[in-house]
Amino acid sequence: ERGCLSAWAARSRALAERWTAARVPVAARELRRQQRDGFEELLRSIRGLPAALPTLPLELTVLYNSLLLTAGASDSAVKGEAEGIRQGLLRVLEACGACGQDLSTEELWKKVLQEVTVEELQAPLHRLGALQAAWWLAARRLGSIAGLFQLLSPAEDTGGGRCREGQNQLLSLLRAWRVPAEGPSLPLVQSTEDLKEILCTAAAFLQGLQELEAGNFPTALSLLQEAAGGFCSKEVLAQIYTCLGCCAQRMGKPQTALQYLKRALQVDFQCLPALSHVAAVYHELGETNVELQVLALLYEALEKKPLAAASSSPCFLIRTELLVHTPTLTSLLRHLHPSEVKYLLAQRCLQDGRVEDAVEHYLDFLALLQEGLQQQVPLDRSSALPRIPEVFLEAASALEQAGRHQDAITVCEEVISRTTDLIPRILRGEERLEQPECPSPGAGLSGGLPSQKKESLCCLAWRTAGYLHQGWAWAKLGQSKEAITQFSRCLSDLLRVQLHGVGQTEDLLPEVEVLQKIRLLSLIGRGTQFLELGKHKEALLDFQHGLQVSPGDPSAASYVAQALWKLDRKQEAAAQWQKLCLSCPGEEDREQGRPLPLYLVSCLEQALFPHREPLARSIQDYLGTASQDPS
Repeated sequence: ERGCLSAWAARSRALAERWTAARVPVAARELRRQQRDGFEELLRSIRGLPAALPTLPLELTVLYNSLLLTAGASDSAVKGEAEGIRQGLLRVLEACGACGQDLSTEELWKKVLQEVTVEELQAPLHRLGALQAAWWLAARRLGSIAGLFQLLSPAEDTGGGRCREGQNQLLSLLRAWRVPAEGPSLPLVQSTEDLKEILCTAAAFLQGLQELEAGNFPTALSLLQEAAGGFCSKEVLAQIYTCLGCCAQRMGKPQTALQYLKRALQVDFQCLPALSHVAAVYHELGETNVELQVLALLYEALEKKPLAAASSSPCFLIRTELLVHTPTLTSLLRHLHPSEVKYLLAQRCLQDGRVEDAVEHYLDFLALLQEGLQQQVPLDRSSALPRIPEVFLEAASALEQAGRHQDAITVCEEVISRTTDLIPRILRGEERLEQPECPSPGAGLSGGLPSQKKESLCCLAWRTAGYLHQGWAWAKLGQSKEAITQFSRCLSDLLRVQLHGVGQTEDLLPEVEVLQKIRLLSLIGRGTQFLELGKHKEALLDFQHGLQVSPGDPSAASYVAQALWKLDRKQEAAAQWQKLCLSCPGEEDREQGRPLPLYLVSCLEQALFPHREPLARSIQDYLGTASQDPS
């Protein structure tokens, strides 16, 4: 037995020294696999004999090294339960004449640490405890870690389990833990001191993310700052600074957010999520020029092939990035697809009135669609992309504003043709639409699968908006009859939606509210073209219908007054105008309860009444003359 122990110890020492000598390439996965296999084979040899106190320190050290290499060999997040640790604890109890098969892992640790007092086993058990903490940290079992380290540290070291006000209990326990000395006879592939520092950094990082998700921003900021001063690679440090920037932004401190995000890029220039957050902060600040520059830089960086990430912590098998993986972190560090950035460039330019640039970006984006974009972009709600028909309509809006009316008509025809067969003959829009209980992740670029009725309403909105844009485009080309045809097609399609019994604006479905806005804009558009053709009665009917659709709408009311004036019904026109002038701004803007889709903004602007001052003067002159007429 003594000969076996000596041979096992020599084998363990040789394996550990080989790893230590080859520190540089942690990227050399083959070496890690070889070392792991060597330690696992050695562990099986030791466990081939009954557990004995003289061999346990060696067995637990081999187990520690084996688990470290198992975790490090995959370069992926630590997952699941470390079953090897449980088996090691059971072997300890077996050697002491006890058992614990029915105990949970937490109970097993408590029993071992309270009942096993053999001095030679304390250091190996403490090392194994640190490794257990790593697995629990990856599983976000912070309470289990706190309980374990209260057992590992004497009460006088931890202050009886208490921490000072403002301190984090788990971090206090981790720092208070005294790392056992390492004997030269049993070398380790990763020192326990390094493992402790990584645990402290990962614990601060994880808890900071949890507080950030919970909305406790000051606490999150403090914990993330602590993590930034910890033990991690440059890549992880850049991620922590990115999270600090997002936290500061949510706290309403955009300048502080920019400082953190720029620090992230200084640490790791390949941390592109930080760059996308910089663009978001500048958008929030209204710094459009800088935002567009940042988005252009981000697009250029995403188009290039990323450089291979060099390993920045070559000696460490357990690393911070293997322990911290949460949905919040995944969301904050999501890499935008180049097409998403291209769309953001187009959208921001259109919103800022840079129509020539917007047209260029939209056309680039539409070209990407021909390359199978829908297969490249993740179909989830975090995507910056709206539904594809909306992008087409936004592109048409940009083309229209750039004076490329025929191109806008062509783009809209694509939307109309692709949605024709997706709309039922009759749609009822008065009831609220239920959301699906289990939305499908692959239901288009906007996220989960809408209900059938909701999807039909969306398709109808896109199709009628296509006709609406075509109507305004033909009007700009001076083709009033063709414009009237397109506006009429839009209104005819909208007859499919039954809106009887619909309540106030706040009770409407968003899709139905958009359809009502499209109906109003089409009525105003068709009415203006009737005016162009001298058909004042038909124009008046459309404008009056528009007022029924949207009572108090200032554009529709102004056009009603103008049509009445052109029909020589001047007294009615004056009464309508006075009523409009007396209405309060709150009533006039009542339709703006929800923001309009971007693709409708230009149509809304085209529907604004352009002759307010001339009509006002004419009516005032009429009223002045009428007041002086004795009859």
